[in-house]
Amino acid sequence: MSYVNDIPELHSQNYEKWRQKLEIALTLAEIDLAVTVPAPKEPEQPVRAQNKADDAWAIREKNHNCAMMQYDIDKTRWNTSNRKCLMIIKGSISDNIKEAIPESTTVVEYLERVKSQFTGSSKAYAANLTEQLVTKRYTGGGIREHILEMSHIANKLKTMNMPLPEAFVVQLVFKSVPKDFETFNVNYNTQTEEWNLEKLLAMCVQEEDRLKHSHCGQLVFNVQHKKKNIKNNKNYQNKRPFPLGRNHSESGPSNAPQ
Repeated sequence: MSYVNDIPELHSQNYEKWRQKLEIALTLAEIDLAVTVPAPKEPEQPVRAQNKADDAWAIREKNHNCAMMQYDIDKTRWNTSNRKCLMIIKGSISDNIKEAIPESTTVVEYLERVKSQFTGSSKAYAANLTEQLVTKRYTGGGIREHILEMSHIANKLKTMNMPLPEAFVVQLVFKSVPKDFETFNVNYNTQTEEWNLEKLLAMCVQEEDRLKHSHCGQLVFNVQHKKKNIKNNKNYQNKRPFPLGRNHSESGPSNAPQ
């Protein structure tokens, strides 16, 4: 069971590695019967014909009883494998993903439902992924995680026969970062070398560390929000901010436009 302990926890970015390690562990642990073999089918109960001789019927009943005994043995082995595999698989999935997967009675069905969370094939799902990738914006929390999430979305689209050029995804990443990275982006565009996502991730992490250092270890990105309509705000004059470049004594609520 040491192989089972080597299965990484499934999260949003490691499905392929998780599936590979899972299959290896279940095979080496010799409990993968329910994954590789369909559930055994119960033998049909024989029906005696009116003209069936007693000896022939006795032989048929004996054969059926032997088949039922073998079925019970195979069914017990299969059920044990199915139960163990389900326990191991569910135990290796992060809670937020596991909650989104419907329950299944067989391990094969459950694995298909896990797969559908990462390799959906519907047009609506593909459109949703595309919109996520194009509109995604970084507002803090770690540039590494942000780029990995975008890369994961691009990989999902690839499994749905919608591969995106890596250079295009790199440009989407640059588009998703705030203006704090503007100089960094300009410097990249002046170079002849084209980065892949791995190189971009490393350089962006380095740039974010530099920005944090220049801001005394803290970095807060400004997030643009839509301006609220304040025409009908009765308190607009009292809450109106002072114009840039003036002192409080030069401009105040009394100078606000009527």
